[in-house]
Amino acid sequence: MSAGTLYDKVWDLHRVSNLPGGSTQLFIGLHLIHEVTSPQAFAALEEKGLRVLCPDRTIATVDHIVPTNNQQRPFSDPLAEEMLKTLEHNCAKHGINLFGIGSGKQGIVHVIAPELGLTQPGMTVACGDSHTSTHGAFGAIAFGIGTSQVRDVLASQSLAMNKLKVRRIWVTGQLSAGVFAKDLILHVINKLGVQGGVGYAYEFAGPAIELLSMEERMTICNMAIEGGARCGYINPDEKTFEYLKGRLNSPNESNWDYAIKWWKSIATNTSAVFDDEVCFNANEIAPTVTWGITPGQSVAINDTIPAPDSLNVDDRAIAQEAYEYMGLNPSLPIAGIKIDVCFIGSCTNGRLSDLQIAADIVKGQHVASGVKAFVVPGSEQVSRAAKEKGLDTLFQKAGFEWREPGCSMCLAMNPDRLEGKQISASSSNRNFKGRQGSAQGRTLLMSPAMVAAAAIKGEVTDVRELMTSTQT
Repeated sequence: MSAGTLYDKVWDLHRVSNLPGGSTQLFIGLHLIHEVTSPQAFAALEEKGLRVLCPDRTIATVDHIVPTNNQQRPFSDPLAEEMLKTLEHNCAKHGINLFGIGSGKQGIVHVIAPELGLTQPGMTVACGDSHTSTHGAFGAIAFGIGTSQVRDVLASQSLAMNKLKVRRIWVTGQLSAGVFAKDLILHVINKLGVQGGVGYAYEFAGPAIELLSMEERMTICNMAIEGGARCGYINPDEKTFEYLKGRLNSPNESNWDYAIKWWKSIATNTSAVFDDEVCFNANEIAPTVTWGITPGQSVAINDTIPAPDSLNVDDRAIAQEAYEYMGLNPSLPIAGIKIDVCFIGSCTNGRLSDLQIAADIVKGQHVASGVKAFVVPGSEQVSRAAKEKGLDTLFQKAGFEWREPGCSMCLAMNPDRLEGKQISASSSNRNFKGRQGSAQGRTLLMSPAMVAAAAIKGEVTDVRELMTSTQT
């Protein structure tokens, strides 16, 4: 059993009581809500005549259903408009802070909480969204929860949970040019499997992780859930503190030194015990692209789609399903697959550094004929910062559409959707069947830089080739 890890420390600090059957009543320090998973939870409170116990610990925004091409109210989609009105009503009634469209702070929930300094080391964070694990990049323990659990947190500021085991994922070396955090996490998921993390919290550590920026760390933790882990985290360090300093909800100057001292104290001990440990070498990782219908079905850019007999027996059935759905044959090179739509955005890769990396590839180039390409900033703050750097103009000159903040085509609960059997090069986090809005639509996950390269070439392309040609 693990001991002395950040996970163990944060769990113990937030334990309210031990419950019959071995689970724990865990206090939740920060509860994030949005318009999709909260209406039923608030309705359940109404039925019981309850109010939100700690409204100051709940923060709301709108992201999933908001259109990105025209955000004028009322929305053209009456259901989306009704969901937004419901959230506005519930937040006003219960005294919850809502960052709505035009507030300057609206955006994807897992983008705005860090940039506003709401997410901090040592916290427990919960949200009715799978990718809440993102906040683990700051040394928080963050869980995605269902609607009934959203209700429980609203009513009691706590959750009944079973403690997880802890697996340390140690990454040596350094990512090479053209290889990014998205490639690293896709590689990890491919090697450990989409069910490999079930029952675990993943601690990402090692020299390669320490070299990552905070936004890159968020990408890593964001997709821990895609490997089956309930949460993923990285120990706080000087990069964490530098990122948080001066943000709206960060500790003020008079409390700053005390905060850092405490944040350092909750980091994993050098003598910590883990339930399992797996090692990877970042130097060996290449740009990585998914070819199938799970985030674990991926290959390096210079590889081919695996043949059934090269896979574990347990993986062959889902591989066969993927071949048929994707219309891709075993042994086909991943490079060269034609692309119809290119999407840069999402809670995985919709931050300023993601847009800048893609812009560096796009500069002086143009989107290939017949390809629809668009960029969706992760928040109003990201959009504003990108415009100040001229990124919106750069993308538009290259043939991309520049959109307003939202989840967009990541899950297509809005007008941004694939049509028919279109193939998407996407910087988002899931390539499930129908994920991007069409029951036949096909998604290839990759880094923002790789999406940019695909947009320029009209096919899956090794971004390093564009980087080399640009440099020469």
